[in-house]
Amino acid sequence: MSFGQGGPQSQWDPWTPQSQQPQSQQSQQPWNSGNGDDTPDWAALAEASEARAKRRRLFLIGGGALATVAIAGAVAVAVVSAGGSDQTSDGPSSQLPSTADIPSATATEPSFAPTSAPPPLDPKDFVSSVKKDKAPLSPDLLFPGTQLTMGETVYKKGPTADTRTCGSAAQATLPKVLDANKCTRLLRVTYTKGDTAVTVGVAVFDSEAQATKAKKDADKRSIVRSLSGGGVTSFCTGAVCRSTTNSYGRYAYFTVAGFTNGKDVTEKSTGVFRAGDDLAEFAFRQIRRRGEAQASAAAEG
Repeated sequence: MSFGQGGPQSQWDPWTPQSQQPQSQQSQQPWNSGNGDDTPDWAALAEASEARAKRRRLFLIGGGALATVAIAGAVAVAVVSAGGSDQTSDGPSSQLPSTADIPSATATEPSFAPTSAPPPLDPKDFVSSVKKDKAPLSPDLLFPGTQLTMGETVYKKGPTADTRTCGSAAQATLPKVLDANKCTRLLRVTYTKGDTAVTVGVAVFDSEAQATKAKKDADKRSIVRSLSGGGVTSFCTGAVCRSTTNSYGRYAYFTVAGFTNGKDVTEKSTGVFRAGDDLAEFAFRQIRRRGEAQASAAAEG
């Protein structure tokens, strides 16, 4: 008897009873025809089974390796996808992110427009125009107290006056100068030390330009009228006296200094010169302080 010949081919699997072997794996397995019985060739069947088992193990090993490669590839893709701009790519440049899409190391840093402190207010601006010079003004506010100390010298404060018709408080060529430049007020105060007396006159204008021009127009004969009274005898009415002229902001200030005993002032009258200079300096300081006070108030407001 022989097997594998004639009739339909069967699908056979030695591990499954009554199964048929796939056609690609079919072969004519020889039987032990030497003894002439129907006993299968068990040795041949064992060899065939061992070959199939070996192929199956190789398949499983190969499939596991492929699965490992696939997992590693997926992890690599995930790392590349999550790596941000620090990852490099071998793909074409068209697939790379644009510059705008790449995070910048300074993108989260705040930026501030350059700033600078505002310039300090100029005190002179507040005493250079009637529009800004709004603080109260009077002889006693500009020249407060009952005496004045300049260095080691003390001057006693005498009478004060506030004249709206500036020319009436001046003499010689000064009335014309004040009127021509539209003086609005002339504030006066007298200080004394011994037999020396000084009258300070502060002429008020609407603008710095007017005060500056009044200073320029004044000459040696432009003299403020001395102010006496309140214990101060008349002075500088006929005798030679020393006068000064200056300006700051919208104010022009003048001094006239002499002796209360009627003597003329000469180049040797150093006390009179010093008194006139001290009072001119004090007038300047008070006008400047007026500007400083208004500038400070504006800055705080």
